[in-house]
Amino acid sequence: MDTLDLKLLRTLMEHGRATWSDLAAKIEMSSPAVAERVRRLEEKGVIKTYEAVIDPELVGNTCTAFIAVTLEKTEQRAAFLELIHELVEVQECHHIAGDYDYLLKVRARDTKDLDRVISSELKKLPGLKTRTTIVMNSLKETAQLPIHADRFS
Repeated sequence: MDTLDLKLLRTLMEHGRATWSDLAAKIEMSSPAVAERVRRLEEKGVIKTYEAVIDPELVGNTCTAFIAVTLEKTEQRAAFLELIHELVEVQECHHIAGDYDYLLKVRARDTKDLDRVISSELKKLPGLKTRTTIVMNSLKETAQLPIHADRFS
């Protein structure tokens, strides 16, 4: 990747619906050249997907929680990860260091729905322990990443 790719990535993070001509104008290239660069970045896996960022509350998800999970035995990992991929309420799953094995970001309708996710879905797996933190208010959430240009020089 070069500086034009980095500039293109930064622009796409802010303006994901920009047309080829809009992108071309912002990074001072032709539209076909921009399209080819984007295609290359997609093929390399640098650009993973395109998504709309939706306000969770406006689609009925008023409860956000972080759930720390510990698995009693490593043999439970496959079943746990399969369940996590099936649960639409789980937005993120991170394998972490420390007292717990995983950290989940969960969006639910309300605390009653969160209770269902924890008690009826997650805890149906034997030996799984959780610690839940309910979010009172989200002050910053973003899908934008810092891009470290020095990594590519």
